[in-house]
Amino acid sequence: MTMQKIRTATFEDLDAIAAVEAACFPAAEAATKEEFAGRLAHYADHFWLLFEDEKLVSFVDGFVTDTPDLTDEMYADASLHDAHGAWQMIFGVNTLPEYRKQGLAGQLLRRAIADAKAQGRRGLVLTCKDKLVHYYAGFGFVSEGVSGSTHGGVVWYQMRLTF
Repeated sequence: MTMQKIRTATFEDLDAIAAVEAACFPAAEAATKEEFAGRLAHYADHFWLLFEDEKLVSFVDGFVTDTPDLTDEMYADASLHDAHGAWQMIFGVNTLPEYRKQGLAGQLLRRAIADAKAQGRRGLVLTCKDKLVHYYAGFGFVSEGVSGSTHGGVVWYQMRLTF
C-alpha cells in the first residue's frame, strides 16, 4: 500500500523540488535550483509537498503579496514575499509525469486554498496555459484573460480565486 504525506518544505527538500520542476516544465519555464533556494529561504511554508513512500511526486508553491496581479518579477525575486499580504500567488503546480491523472495536484491545490483562507488572505492568483483554464476553474478560479506575463515566451492566462 502506498503511503501519502503532505507537508510544507524545508531547505533539505531543495534537490527533490528542483528535480520535480525540471521533469515538469521546459527549461525556459522551469525555475532553477538557485531560484528555489531563494524561495525556500523566504517562504518554505508556502510550498505544499506531496510524498508517496518518501518520494516527492508533486508540489505547489508561491508567495504572498499585496500586489493583486502575478508578475514575472515575482518568480525571480523571492524577497518580494510579504507574509502579511492579501494574495497567495501560485507559481508552480508540479506532478511528475508518471504520477499525473491521480488527483495529486488537486489535493495540494485544495490544501493551499484552505491554508490561504485560514490565514485570512483575499484569495489566490495563478497563471496557466489556455489548455488548463478549465482545470483551474474546477477549483473556483476565474479567468481574467491573458496575463501580462511573458515568462518562458508563452501566453499565460491569469486565474483568480477570491474568498
